[in-house]
Amino acid sequence: MSTDTTTLPTLTLHHPRICTLAADRPWVEAISVREGRIVAVGTLDEARAALPGAPVVELPGEMVVPGLLDVHNHFVWAGRAELYEVFVPPVFSLDQVLDAVREAAAGKGPGEWIVGGIWGSSLIGQIDRAARLRLDEAAGGRPVMLRDDSHHNRFVSTAALKAAGIHHDTHDPLNGTIVRDAVTGEATGLLLEAACGLVELAVARAIEAAPHLDVQAAAHAVKRLNACGVTGMQEALTTRAVMRALKTLDDEGRLSAWVVGSLPMTEAPLAPGEMPEELLALRDDFRSPHFMPDAGKIFLDGVPTARTAAMLEPYLPDAVHGCCFRGGTTLTVPQLAKVLADCERRGTRVKIHCTGDASTRAALDAIDVLRSFNGPGLQHHIAHASFIDPAEIPRFAELNVVADLSPPLWFPSVIIEAIRATVPQPLVDRMAPIRSLLDAGALIAGGSDWPVVPDPSPWPAMQGMVTRRDPSGRLEGALCPEQAIGVEDALRAYTINAAQAIGLGDRTGSIEVGKSADLAVLDRRLFSIDPAELGQTRVLQTWFEGRCVHEK
Repeated sequence: MSTDTTTLPTLTLHHPRICTLAADRPWVEAISVREGRIVAVGTLDEARAALPGAPVVELPGEMVVPGLLDVHNHFVWAGRAELYEVFVPPVFSLDQVLDAVREAAAGKGPGEWIVGGIWGSSLIGQIDRAARLRLDEAAGGRPVMLRDDSHHNRFVSTAALKAAGIHHDTHDPLNGTIVRDAVTGEATGLLLEAACGLVELAVARAIEAAPHLDVQAAAHAVKRLNACGVTGMQEALTTRAVMRALKTLDDEGRLSAWVVGSLPMTEAPLAPGEMPEELLALRDDFRSPHFMPDAGKIFLDGVPTARTAAMLEPYLPDAVHGCCFRGGTTLTVPQLAKVLADCERRGTRVKIHCTGDASTRAALDAIDVLRSFNGPGLQHHIAHASFIDPAEIPRFAELNVVADLSPPLWFPSVIIEAIRATVPQPLVDRMAPIRSLLDAGALIAGGSDWPVVPDPSPWPAMQGMVTRRDPSGRLEGALCPEQAIGVEDALRAYTINAAQAIGLGDRTGSIEVGKSADLAVLDRRLFSIDPAELGQTRVLQTWFEGRCVHEK
């Protein structure tokens, strides 16, 4: 595969059921493609007339849709996790986590790092000094860093603490906590939010001598996404290493998806040492035909499972935080408004991580301030958009803010059960008000947050949006079923809506003249099947710029 447009194909694609998601011609049977771009859609005769003599390719399966887009993932990290790291699923008990580390240690040399995840955040209360010592034993004294299912917290060994420079008198970093034993003051091995950066830096130092590993990880992850029908995405926290890997991959002609990068616009707890001004100065050096490092990222709070999300109502009481703890935001409203104003001057739309309803309100307030001074501006994102006070829902459309949704983080799951242990029940029961957002005119866009969730496929996520139930069938019950949306609305959230949100609406997201020939060929007719089967959809072929980049 090459990025040279002279090698992009000229052909006609034919299928009796092509769903374009275009308002003027929602269904066609043929697509004419010249050098990777769509030049005609319509009947087979119309397509042949547009490109006389071009070869006609008969597409298999039951239905063709536009290539899907993932508005929020960390796919290079996900590739690392799948290729090089130990996997501990969030359903594992602490004993099972330790057994997995013990097994991984058997294949490691002395002093070699063991990195992995994603242990369930419901285990946070079990991680104490004794758990750390058990981790040391399982790892044979090696440094260990295990990420939780939110990727906002770490369980680390004694050797990892030492490598990170965490000692008895080490102060907590801003917006982070080194959890300590209540009696001795010794670090327990649990790190929250920005404290994770201390050990992530130590891991980065250990692997920075092998940048080719990130290129391999990116290539692996893109293939995984192509196999799900994904042909575009927004990488949601783009570091220097990620930019370097994607530029290299595209230079080699192996980046078979559009990628928009999100550079940290403030010092990010999960991207230690990545300073905004330095990254902004470098972004044109890493720009390539398919990689655009043009977006920003801000973490305004943490996650509810660790009580670091900013909430309007207090968390459930516990021994550490008492009865009235609500968490907090990393920036005040004026501070956030200033950062966003600086970003808009650079033409940078920003993805703002908000998992609590108080942080969501603060983000909307800051954007409101910005609009009052500057008028209509860029379309920023509120990432995750799970806890939203009902009064704030109309403001998404009023302020032109994207609701960046992560369905696998809110439909019935292990994560939801962990949230129920920290957040009052009535709040959980109105999570992810997608129907209300849609009815209020908000632009909703779907993302996976992979590898925070282990499967990047949009199809189970769409099923969750339509049924409000666990697509795997493991957990019973529906979460706020009145917030269910239709199949076409869910498909739009992962195609034309996501393309607009990412800034690629003129390039992809629908099958229309002038856009890239990005398609997913499916084994079933989405609008005819039981919605409870959506998650079983299989992608038979994926086409990117008129080339078949995946075939089952």
